[in-house]
Amino acid sequence: MDWDARKIDPARRPGRGAASCDVGRFERYGREAVDDGWDLSEELPVMRTVVREERPRSVINYVRSPDLPFDRTVNPYRGCEHGCIYCFARPTHAYLGLSPGLDFETQLIARPDAPEVLARELRAHRYDCAPLSIGSNTDPYQPVERDRGITRACLEVLRDFRHPVAIVTKGTLIERDIDILSDMAAKGLARVGISVTTLDAQLSRRMEPRCPPPARRLAVIQRLTEAGVPVRVMASPLVPALTDPELEAIVTAGAEAGATAASWIMLRLPREVAGLWQDWLAEHYPDRAGRIMGHLRDMHGGEVYSSEWFKRMRGEGPYAQLIGQRFNRVVRALGLDQRQPPLRSDLFRVPPRAGDQLSLF
Repeated sequence: MDWDARKIDPARRPGRGAASCDVGRFERYGREAVDDGWDLSEELPVMRTVVREERPRSVINYVRSPDLPFDRTVNPYRGCEHGCIYCFARPTHAYLGLSPGLDFETQLIARPDAPEVLARELRAHRYDCAPLSIGSNTDPYQPVERDRGITRACLEVLRDFRHPVAIVTKGTLIERDIDILSDMAAKGLARVGISVTTLDAQLSRRMEPRCPPPARRLAVIQRLTEAGVPVRVMASPLVPALTDPELEAIVTAGAEAGATAASWIMLRLPREVAGLWQDWLAEHYPDRAGRIMGHLRDMHGGEVYSSEWFKRMRGEGPYAQLIGQRFNRVVRALGLDQRQPPLRSDLFRVPPRAGDQLSLF
């Protein structure tokens, strides 16, 4: 089936990243719009965001990836309204029987009990404290957080337990929680990564349609650092032949805003993301599609993506090495190549609850 047959009318998907709503890989049947022959004018509605709720039994997700700097995460939401077309988390929506395409952006799952469940898991006698990541899958400060406040409630739990946390986001709503983050950061318990994929506001709007513009994200870096919260500027993902020419400019802008560290990750296209990404290129940058995909294949042994440990984040080969050399050079020049001190786990303690017997020691 060609791309034009699968795409949703752009008038129905304003401010969305994906162009199609194909079912996930676990579904037995596909969906296809067909002309039924009736000569009736039918105006289909604009696709709106729908939020459903999930009552999880556990919220701490343990990961065993050797190329990640953490081994546990918490995700207050499934799906993400930011609509970043490149998001590697899109395939997780298939586990819910939903499309990694437009469903990922419009059919969101909120987890209102997450703070209560998190506190229960932290109280378990067998729990061994180590830094926890929030935002490693979907953005904890996407627009729905403004009304739901689940991320803030989780932070309040972590603050009360003196538990270390690292947050990754593109959302400006994190500024609302500076009171908690600055208090935790003063104790060595919190740091933040702000993703800046491009400094081109027009490109950002096309590639990550409901994210704050790049200049606004740089302002977030400044506000957090002024409040004493360590911030890493994340040039992630870098898109070969599209955003990688901006690498030095992105890192420099982050440093000027106050970031004390930097990182980069190459564009990753696992499972359904590969098709969604190529559809997006065909719609917005057809003249660059061949060059971009060619570079990606060169970095992954002829495939558009490889999930092999220690290679999936940056690829390999001459082009990936060149990006790495450019990054190392700019962070050295800006003094961002120093290793950040580890978050503290030794301050962890279980706070007493009302009615608990107090310790004599």
